[in-house]
Amino acid sequence: MTVNLAKGQGISLKKADGGTLTAVRMGLGWQAAPRRGLFGSRTKEIDLDASAVLFAEGEPVDVVYFHHLVSNDGSVQHTGDNLVGGAGQGGDDEAILVDLQRVPVHVDQIVFTVNSFTGQTFAEVKNAFCRLVDETNGQELARYTLDGGGPYTAQIMAKVHRSGDGWQMTAIGVPANGRTFQDLLPAILPSL
Repeated sequence: MTVNLAKGQGISLKKADGGTLTAVRMGLGWQAAPRRGLFGSRTKEIDLDASAVLFAEGEPVDVVYFHHLVSNDGSVQHTGDNLVGGAGQGGDDEAILVDLQRVPVHVDQIVFTVNSFTGQTFAEVKNAFCRLVDETNGQELARYTLDGGGPYTAQIMAKVHRSGDGWQMTAIGVPANGRTFQDLLPAILPSL
């Protein structure tokens, strides 16, 4: 069963049977919003990029994004860059796989961001979401829907963080501006 997360809401990533998740996929989907003009509606391609920033005690220690597809330790992997989107209604346009058992013990949070590399705002995007999937069985665990559009070019979507001996996901949903994850670091820090 999927939990639809509201901004700031968190869920435990323990399995219903009491076991712990071992591998998750953070999926990102979107579509370009149609614009009305003199010649009917049309859409413009939008290049959104998913990134995962790994933190240890509030400091970034690694990042996975379209130019660095695998974390230095191999525990986090980006499946590849999608330059136009299109799924947006359930399928993932970009995905980041996290092997929770291999994440180094000093890494206590992984923050997932989305940015418009080409600079369009989220007012030009529709059906944008991020979701967390149990990679071992394909079951969707949680979904955060980006709604409201706005004049922003980025979003701090969610984080997966250590909680006791397991992991928890929290929807952040903070709008920001920037074309890359580096531009978003000042906006990420208050959410740690």
